[in-house]
Amino acid sequence: MANKQEINIRRYLLPGLKKWILTGLVGLVIGVLGLALFFDLRPVTRLGSLLRSFLETLAGIFPPQISGAIAILLCIVMITYALIKASNQIVKALDPNLADKSVLDALDQVHSLSRGVKIVAIGGGTGLSTLLSGLKHYTSNITAIVTVADDGGSSGRLREELGIIPPGDIRNCIAALADEDKIITELFQYRFTSGQNLEGHSFGNLFLSALSEVMGGDFIKAVKAATLILRSRGMVLPSSPEPMKIIAEMEDGRIIEGESKIPEANGRIKRIYCEPEKPKVQQEAIDALLNAELIIFGPGSLYTSIIPNLLVTDIVKAIKKSPAHKLYVCNIMTQPGETTGYKISDHLKALIQHSGEKDLIEVVIASDRYPKRLLEKYKEKGQEPVLIDAEEVQKLGVRVVARNLIKEEDLVRHDPALLTRAILLWYKRWQKYPVKKIEEEKTMVGL
Repeated sequence: MANKQEINIRRYLLPGLKKWILTGLVGLVIGVLGLALFFDLRPVTRLGSLLRSFLETLAGIFPPQISGAIAILLCIVMITYALIKASNQIVKALDPNLADKSVLDALDQVHSLSRGVKIVAIGGGTGLSTLLSGLKHYTSNITAIVTVADDGGSSGRLREELGIIPPGDIRNCIAALADEDKIITELFQYRFTSGQNLEGHSFGNLFLSALSEVMGGDFIKAVKAATLILRSRGMVLPSSPEPMKIIAEMEDGRIIEGESKIPEANGRIKRIYCEPEKPKVQQEAIDALLNAELIIFGPGSLYTSIIPNLLVTDIVKAIKKSPAHKLYVCNIMTQPGETTGYKISDHLKALIQHSGEKDLIEVVIASDRYPKRLLEKYKEKGQEPVLIDAEEVQKLGVRVVARNLIKEEDLVRHDPALLTRAILLWYKRWQKYPVKKIEEEKTMVGL
């Protein structure tokens, strides 16, 4: 019976009813006062007398000092309780993850992130998402520019069937920047393992594809909507609004078409180019580059994640024109079929060759430590550490910052926190001690 009464009461407190119930109660009070005035009952005077009689009776029971102190204490408790509850609601509205902090701390964190360094990260694949997951804790002024050359897996299937930009790398970056509930982020990254025509597809890829259709075929609007839904700290943009196919010319003369087939060619790459020959540029990406304070290339697959962005001519022009500092995060291990036998200088030469800009990079950040227990395992796969050939790098006019960037696990990967600290430490020191001649600088190993 009690539950039934509770349900009935809640029905009258549903959104949309409360204001009309309140309006009716206010009208009833006004009507009662009107009747009292009509019969010359002087309601205000009588209410004042009633209140005075109540206070006199209370004072007779308790001394004025005690009853007054109780009233003041009750007032303080009620106001404090109301402020705490209001503070919690404000913090939850700002960021559900900050619910255990005070409103001032939460506001300070949000404000600090909004004043953070304006960063543009260029690349694709898991390497770029690793970087973004670390950067988001220091700034919300992040723009990720992602390759649109992916033609394998779920992205490749959706690209072929729907004619859209491959959403995989964009999905990874949105999830990496997300500040939403963990379950929602995991859902965005969920990959179907069964089901006709669903197996292998990522939920996030399907979500972006559907959202693009809802947005009238505007994929950029779909991406922006997804970043809002997942409360991403930053924006993710394709380097081009149209899919592109990359083609590799191997040193042995072979021509390999398609991003997914290049690593399987098992040869040394001479150069890569794309179709269309002059891909269109995403204008928002140009704006982000021109307003950036720091531009980061990588980490990620050199020829299939980073360089494809540089095949968009206007991207390179914007990078050259941008006043931002340019930094390259080198991979820890070589990649079979792409960078076998490469040292850091070989990575830089490939970037310079394909961009046509000698001054493309100012500094390269690389790991100077490798988990020896895993090297034998990687050697069996044809992978080895990317060696730091500092002298050759400096001949290219690039500084080297070498630090421990390894995440200790069963795979050799960058640690997002260590990598982010290394980047921001260099940036802050560069801001404090700007422009030294390369000849006067020593390699900053272990900085």
